[in-house]
Amino acid sequence: MFQYSVIKWFYSLSILPRWVIILIDILFLAFSTVLAYLLRFNFVIEDIIKNHFFSGLILSIACGAISIIFLGSYKGIVRYTGIQDGVRIFFTLILNLAFVCVVNLVVYANTGVNLIPYSVVLISYLASFLFLFNYRLLVKYVFSFYRKGVLKNSKVLIFGSGQTGLITKHVIDSSPLSKVYGFLEDDERKIGKVINGSKIYSAKQEDLEELLVNLGIDELIITVKNLSISRKNELVDTCLKFHVKIRIVPPVDRWVKGELSLNQIKEINIEDLLGRDVIRLTNPELRKNIAGKNICITGAAGSIGSELVRQIVQYHPSSVILIDQAESPLFEIDREVQSMDTGVKVYSYVADITQEERLVKIFGSHQIHTIFHAAAYKHVPLMESNPAEAVRCNILGTKILADLAVHFHVERFVMISTDKAVNPTNVMGCSKRIAEIYVQSLNRHLEDVSIKRTRFITTRFGNVLGSNGSVIPVFKKQIEAGGPITVTHPSITRYFMTIPEACQLVLEAGVMGRGGEIFIFDMGESVKIVDLAKKMILLSGLEPDRDIDIVFTGLRDGEKLYEELLNNHENTMPTHHQKIMIARVREYEYARINHLIDLFNDNEVVGNELRMVSLMKEIVPEYKSKFSRFEALDTSK
Repeated sequence: MFQYSVIKWFYSLSILPRWVIILIDILFLAFSTVLAYLLRFNFVIEDIIKNHFFSGLILSIACGAISIIFLGSYKGIVRYTGIQDGVRIFFTLILNLAFVCVVNLVVYANTGVNLIPYSVVLISYLASFLFLFNYRLLVKYVFSFYRKGVLKNSKVLIFGSGQTGLITKHVIDSSPLSKVYGFLEDDERKIGKVINGSKIYSAKQEDLEELLVNLGIDELIITVKNLSISRKNELVDTCLKFHVKIRIVPPVDRWVKGELSLNQIKEINIEDLLGRDVIRLTNPELRKNIAGKNICITGAAGSIGSELVRQIVQYHPSSVILIDQAESPLFEIDREVQSMDTGVKVYSYVADITQEERLVKIFGSHQIHTIFHAAAYKHVPLMESNPAEAVRCNILGTKILADLAVHFHVERFVMISTDKAVNPTNVMGCSKRIAEIYVQSLNRHLEDVSIKRTRFITTRFGNVLGSNGSVIPVFKKQIEAGGPITVTHPSITRYFMTIPEACQLVLEAGVMGRGGEIFIFDMGESVKIVDLAKKMILLSGLEPDRDIDIVFTGLRDGEKLYEELLNNHENTMPTHHQKIMIARVREYEYARINHLIDLFNDNEVVGNELRMVSLMKEIVPEYKSKFSRFEALDTSK
């Protein structure tokens, strides 16, 4: 009880008024002057009095007070004294020394007498600096020692002993609840050395496990910027095994006002651990193909579309034309782009890509050079229940946009597809495959008729982290609610990539493509969703099946156990980037595909879901329904 009363009193101490600090500083100046006289005259009082002790003391105090107030050495908070405060005190005393010497010279010139011996002035200067700076450090140390002695410290290890690691140590040391017990390094040359009083330890797994146990570490902070995903996962898995909390320091360019603070060191999340090392795409043609051009993005308010907008405006197009039917999200991305102050003109249209007349007016108002087509319905179970909407948006909407692109002489049309279009097992995936087929066949048709043509390019990729409705935000909400986490099947796997990386690929494809290609790329290893759920629970500081249950609900309508990037009859060709490939897919005759897609506008087909899905299966023979009411159409063949 007494301890907590002391803690409460300790934190109730307010910052001292500035006049108190000024008074303390003046007292130390006076004491330094007295000490200087005593040292200079060997503690002989008679000699001290003879050498103008009182006039010298008054002069020193007066000049010191003026210097302190003029340079503001009293403004720093004593308990947080740092190097900057020492520099301020140094210049304050230099000014004080100058004032005393000037007054001394003026008096001597008029009376032939020094008010204070110069030897006393010098000794007083040195003593004043030691007292003024060190009493501040002493107060800081007492506060730090008391807080760390009375309160329970979190024992911290810092991975990375570079500049960011040292800054992080300084930030942690300023916290009353944490203490750095050392650094971790993979570089064997640094192991065993000491930096700022903290030893550098080996980060090898066996050494780290022993360290976590022996030191009783509570927290590991990762400060290395370009740490690989695999290495990051190794560290996290080891820490989770011993119930050690993991945090990560953000990149320097995201530090507030260029300085790192304690609340910026965030807990590591699952997005930091998924996927693989980001593919960096650097094509010098990218800026050339965007700068000064009019770029249209459909689905501009969605996860992919909005990130495309953010990246595209950095290349300084003449204008961006944003199309989406979601009013509020479109308003948000419009406002965000306007606030970037890039000088790019922004035109935002609330429109449905299936409304041809509306699109004609938009296209007629702008000389569009490139279209990035991100608008689509993407949720598998919903589209399985509403196939007409998947057909209307994903197939017919794409056809309308593609045909208008040709009519208005758009240079490039980049369509964003999905890995669910490969060997589709659901309406959504098949609708995207038919959209791929149409734009690819249209591109070939334009080549055959040898007219000035639009280049149609397609990109395929897997799930993006943090997109609307994706599994990770769902799991986070379920954990926050206390569980359970729902997983459809214990063996289900998915590929993951970040939204910025997906958009880099789309932009690269828009430049690299010559028309008719479907670009795919190496997405690394697929992730088992149940393992993902378990790791997210552990990262939340909870235990799977003890604090949070995992419940298997069964595969949803049309859902696959795993996704593919190529079907059994497709292969790939390499590009200039080793991780980006072009899919060699089956070619379709434009006239036939155009005719079949037009059948989706027939009233009899539109009004009959079974006929509609049958037509989809006719266009895409590899489409086999799974866990769906449309499986009957496969068995009836």
